[in-house]
Amino acid sequence: MTDLPFPLMPGQTLARGVCRHLLSHGFVTVEELVPAPGLRVDVMALGPRGEVWIVECKSGRADYMTDRKWQGYLDWADRFFWAVDADFPTDLLPEGTGLILADGYDAEILRMAPGTRLAGARRKAVLQTFARHAAARLQALRDPGLRLGGRLPI
Repeated sequence: MTDLPFPLMPGQTLARGVCRHLLSHGFVTVEELVPAPGLRVDVMALGPRGEVWIVECKSGRADYMTDRKWQGYLDWADRFFWAVDADFPTDLLPEGTGLILADGYDAEILRMAPGTRLAGARRKAVLQTFARHAAARLQALRDPGLRLGGRLPI
């Protein structure tokens, strides 16, 4: 499925399909972004009109049941989605959140998440974090020697 030198974990496979799909809607994405200490979102997407979406990828029931941080992500995006595969028991997912069905190749938005606009100061912080994260990833690809202990310098 991939030409990467390493296998993708199940959540990474879902993220790949989500990112491909969102790109077809004009969104650019970054994976594993830290909007605040103690939080790490699977996918953050920036839309063509500046909208910010967060997508949490869940590979199965156990993955979802052990996630205790997802509600902390709601304050960092205009919309929040779950991305799952076709075998996931979607009745576990809370109402009032978006739902994306994904695989390693593409995805489909099954339920649009309700929108709540970020406050101006929070939006500015999120966009700066997004930009720095994306730029650091690009720089690390161009010059792998800049990696510090396997971490990006952000």
